[in-house]
Amino acid sequence: MFSPSMNSVPEEAALPGTVLIPMRFVWRHGGNSVFLCGSFTQWSQLVPMLPVENCDNVFQTVYGLLPGYHQYKFYVDGQWRYDESEHHVSGEYGIVNTLHLSTDDMDVDTETFRRVVRVTDGTLTEVVPSILEADLQASRQRISAFLTNHTVYELLPESGKVVALDVDLPVKQAFHILHEQGIPMAPLCDVRKGQFVGVLSAYDFILILRELGNNASNLTEEELETHTISAWKEGKAYLNRQNDCHGRAFPRRFIHAGPNDNLNDVALKILQNEVATIPIIYSSSEDGSFPQLLHLASLTGILKCICRYFRHSTSSLPILQLPICSIPVGTWAPKIGESNRQPLAMLRPSASLRSALNLLVQARVSSIPIVDDNDSLLDIYCRSDITALAKDRAYTHINLDEMTVHQALQQLGQDLYSAYELRSQRCQMCLRSDSLHKVMERLANPGVRRLVIVEAGSKRVEGIVSLSDIFKFLFG
Repeated sequence: MFSPSMNSVPEEAALPGTVLIPMRFVWRHGGNSVFLCGSFTQWSQLVPMLPVENCDNVFQTVYGLLPGYHQYKFYVDGQWRYDESEHHVSGEYGIVNTLHLSTDDMDVDTETFRRVVRVTDGTLTEVVPSILEADLQASRQRISAFLTNHTVYELLPESGKVVALDVDLPVKQAFHILHEQGIPMAPLCDVRKGQFVGVLSAYDFILILRELGNNASNLTEEELETHTISAWKEGKAYLNRQNDCHGRAFPRRFIHAGPNDNLNDVALKILQNEVATIPIIYSSSEDGSFPQLLHLASLTGILKCICRYFRHSTSSLPILQLPICSIPVGTWAPKIGESNRQPLAMLRPSASLRSALNLLVQARVSSIPIVDDNDSLLDIYCRSDITALAKDRAYTHINLDEMTVHQALQQLGQDLYSAYELRSQRCQMCLRSDSLHKVMERLANPGVRRLVIVEAGSKRVEGIVSLSDIFKFLFG
């Protein structure tokens, strides 16, 4: 990735074993000859920037920087320039761009980083570890064997509560409960039948809000006050049948598991049905009557079991030491000039809430990074965030086309730009150099369903790795 022609380093930093943070500098404002210069070159060396293929007026280079505060400018066709779209201040050399790199802020895994990026003879190089196919398959078999030999009972907490909803409950009240309880979904119980019949999730609320905003919709705000969950589910099934090009109905069966099911089967069931959680239901009767709702199983709990079991024997799983950039896991943003990769779903804060909801549905993702004009991470909008609009019936007096993503985030009590700080609890991040083991440990924490892969320093979004991505890779 890094070549000597693109990446030189200052002599005082070029010590064997020195760990530098690779920073990509981009000039998007044209020119014929573009160079980079800054405090990291003692303002005495011009670093050539190369034009990006298939991108007119765009030049880039990657340069290794030590953690700390840096200033820089661009030398374009014989003139000193600075990028107005990046942070800039007045300094000794006129108006300059600035950046601050901190390994503490990014929680850089120094050992992993040292294996991935190092300085040798003054040249910044990337060393991407590889793994033998036999080691890969052996690691996957060990994980599969562990999951097959352990049951859902290991996921059950000693105490806790699980919220279930009656299918005859009005939809409005149901989503208010989801918001008040701080949960993204709840199993549905048909009291008359004495059975659990499905789940209600934030995704349903998104579909309902889009339906309300549809001028041709038969669902009105007044009807939503009395519209029951069962009525909504029937209407949703009807719409699904209408969308089937063969005219066949595909009624969605109730996805659940029992406490004696093994973890491997439960994880596969979650992946194959593209759900976040599945109810764990137990019945002492052969006919399944009088079912008891024990727990909601998720990939988070299963991943936590894996991490706990292999925590002191990671050497038996060679794949855990690999940086995520070296394995096929996650969704990555196309590099500049790369046109053969699916674009990563991202939005600006000024985008409408309707565009965010449409993107969540159409791209079939659970979250969207919210970025600035330089694609640097500001916040994240998750599918479950939509339930905030149930508070005080906020959905009844908003216009999805007029409300921005920024305003929707404020509805959550978040100030997107407060002190220019990321919402640490919402925006869980990692680096491309982080090991698979480290990423898995983070994703095993409750409430963390994905990590945004960012570039060190600029926090420019490079990709997203989710729980389902990890399990798809582990299962092969």
